Amino acid sequence: MQNTMTDTVDKFDSKSYLNMELLRFTTAGSVDDGKSTLIGRLLYDSKSIFEDQYENIRATSERRGETTVNLALFTDGLKAEREQGITIDVAYRYFSTPKRKFIIADTPGHIQYTRNMVTGASTANLAIILVDARQGIVEQTKRHSIIASLLGIPHIALCVNKMDLVNYDEAVYNKIVAEFREFATRLKTRDIHFIPISALNGDNVVNRSDKMKWYEGVTLMYLLENIHIASDINHIDMRFPVQYVVRPYSDEFHDYRGYAGRIASGVIRKGDKVTVMPSGFSSKVKSVELDGKELEEAFAPLSVTIQLEDDIDISRGDMLVREGNLPKQGQDIEAMVCWMSDRPIQLNGKYFLKHTTKDARAVVKEIKYKLDINTQHRITENPSIGMNDVGRISLRTTAPLIYDAYTKNRDTGSFILIDEGTNVTVGACMIID
Repeated sequence: MQNTMTDTVDKFDSKSYLNMELLRFTTAGSVDDGKSTLIGRLLYDSKSIFEDQYENIRATSERRGETTVNLALFTDGLKAEREQGITIDVAYRYFSTPKRKFIIADTPGHIQYTRNMVTGASTANLAIILVDARQGIVEQTKRHSIIASLLGIPHIALCVNKMDLVNYDEAVYNKIVAEFREFATRLKTRDIHFIPISALNGDNVVNRSDKMKWYEGVTLMYLLENIHIASDINHIDMRFPVQYVVRPYSDEFHDYRGYAGRIASGVIRKGDKVTVMPSGFSSKVKSVELDGKELEEAFAPLSVTIQLEDDIDISRGDMLVREGNLPKQGQDIEAMVCWMSDRPIQLNGKYFLKHTTKDARAVVKEIKYKLDINTQHRITENPSIGMNDVGRISLRTTAPLIYDAYTKNRDTGSFILIDEGTNVTVGACMIID
């Protein structure tokens, strides 16, 4: 029998891999806005559900006394979620169409699970934010939009759901769009799309609705398949945080020394001149390897092993960058934080910090302001940042970080804070230039 994994590696073509587009998107919105139902509808109408899965959900719906198949059950995997009819944890789902592959993060709508929304959205290309047509723009809509903007999600699709419950009224849709447009002028995300849908009935989800002929835009599936995401990844600034130094210590690889990690951004090629930070020493790339096979070039987000022509003291937490294109380096960091703990952030508090592959300790030197999620105004007078709050802080780290602004590089521009006593992640931070 052929080793299919080996065959795959032998035939690996980095350029073909780059052209295989994968869209990561997250769903967000208030409770009962229909996020899980929307994802179930996407999976069902795009023929991405197996027959036995459908039959299982149909039987579960019947046992619950529901007259139709509850598509939300495809993503509400936890028992507590199914009992309450809500999403508690982040549910990931995978599907594909002839045009693209997709990873969905279905995130919860409750305020107390906003931290889960941050987790699900941290790697997304696009955020689908649902609005109940009957309720309009609510606090959670604004909260999730601000978080999506802070997390650097390049594209937002605002889906006005449950249009069937307002008789597919164009005026209701136009009012919501106008209100969100005014609010969005203060967001960093500029590519915003608006779609009126009914996730329950499938209107404008995969197929166009004949009940909203006044809407001349595209369906949600068409947007997901065709939105331009090739420029979302930074392929200019090469950043390679070293995760592990490979030393086999065997007769076959007696002098082998490789540096393994995931390329955070940019492209690296054999023969490139690179600088090792923080030491500042330079060398040339001797080889770039993936699963034991040598590549002419590699790019984000591939995980590879790099050999250099010179023996340089390099360890975990160091970073290889292109000569003449250096990131910033320092111990005084300005960042926006999404707080995830029920204990507010402590001024002069000490926390563990994880940034790319670098571990350090940090002290909160200043809480500059808390962001009002309704008005986006900055609260500067005695600001206290608690659970699910967003604010700006200044930190001092015990060791220099090698970083970029988050707006430039989502990997090297972000870090997490961990409580020293409980080892629980308490903050997700985005570095400000």
